[in-house]
Amino acid sequence: MQFEVIAKCRTTRARVCRMELAHGITMLPTFMPVATQAAIKGLTPQQVESLGITLILNNTYHLNLRPGIKVLDEAGGAHKFQGWNRNILTDSGGFQLVSLSKFANITEEGALFASPFNGQPTMLTPEESLSIQHSIGADIIMQLDDVVSSLTVGPRVSEAMHRSVRWLDRCIEQHEKSGRKDRQNLFAIVQGGLDPTLRDQCLDAMIARKDRVAGYAIGGLSGGEEKGNIKQCADRLPSDRPRYSMGVGFAEDLLVCVALGVDMADCVFPTRTARFGVALTFKGPLNLKLGKHTTSMEPIDKDCPCPTCASGMSRAMLHHVVTIETAGAHAVTIHNLVFQAQVMGGARDAILEGRFPEYLRAFFRDYFGDAGYPEWCVNALRSVDVDLMEGVNVPLIRGSGAKWEYSDAA
Repeated sequence: MQFEVIAKCRTTRARVCRMELAHGITMLPTFMPVATQAAIKGLTPQQVESLGITLILNNTYHLNLRPGIKVLDEAGGAHKFQGWNRNILTDSGGFQLVSLSKFANITEEGALFASPFNGQPTMLTPEESLSIQHSIGADIIMQLDDVVSSLTVGPRVSEAMHRSVRWLDRCIEQHEKSGRKDRQNLFAIVQGGLDPTLRDQCLDAMIARKDRVAGYAIGGLSGGEEKGNIKQCADRLPSDRPRYSMGVGFAEDLLVCVALGVDMADCVFPTRTARFGVALTFKGPLNLKLGKHTTSMEPIDKDCPCPTCASGMSRAMLHHVVTIETAGAHAVTIHNLVFQAQVMGGARDAILEGRFPEYLRAFFRDYFGDAGYPEWCVNALRSVDVDLMEGVNVPLIRGSGAKWEYSDAA
């Protein structure tokens, strides 16, 4: 990996970086679409690449179950298997300790899973996770970590954090003897739940291993929490390494994380929400299932360069097919991925041009309008000297503050 900081925001901790991996250059900050099973649902690799996307995520746990390492080895790795010529990051399988917890039993050796397909037991150890990721051939590979829900409290959080450090050491040893350090880059994952003391202890341990890892991820904080723990981690992580906030996908979340110093994020949100008929726009999410779109000849967004909008496909057409015909889901997926890329590309341009605080204010003004701003966003941005409430008269919304259209009355 070649990693270079190109520009920094003079107010916040946002930055623009150039990351060169074995399959090309990815400019940061960026959003990574999730191709869990080695495919973005509904799109070909050529379609995804044509949107300007240079980095996607594959999942180690799922690819180990299907198609399996034997098939991936025969194919020459996941790039060739899925026909994707750009960069790949693989999740280690640690997240499945939470998402598939009813199938998993965690010990110091690793995680014993019962396959959700046939019940067959599979032991995922730090060494096995790295070996699978070596077969996948991802450009960025993640340590296996012991993940607990952010709502977990008590001794289990401390146990998971300390175990994640020990598992990192085992991943490092496995990676260093593999002979793949020149083309696959191992990231450590900072854990510790919502406990700042545990986060600091984990940061101390993982920063001490800086010379043996290529980058850092902030784990266990993708559930809509206040962003104090992300700021704590981003403030302390080395400036010459990429910083990745795992599982973040809402546009307001992305921009807050960028302002706090995060370079990379991933989430299933934009592609999953597309399949439910929701298009993402700079005026907020647009529920295409609602009856008000029945006769609208407008595109989703007349200023959007995505193939769906540029072709003139109307909201009426999308309303007609969006949750019935696969073509509708594909069209909205394409749009949503371009929207995410525009949000992050706009952030990069604003940082380079010295106007990132203004970009943040304009985004929140357009996205939330007079309905009010999420209080957690306002608080997080104030921590990096951007006050969204300055010069505006809108309410503060407690909770997530997410903006959704739920019914035809909306």
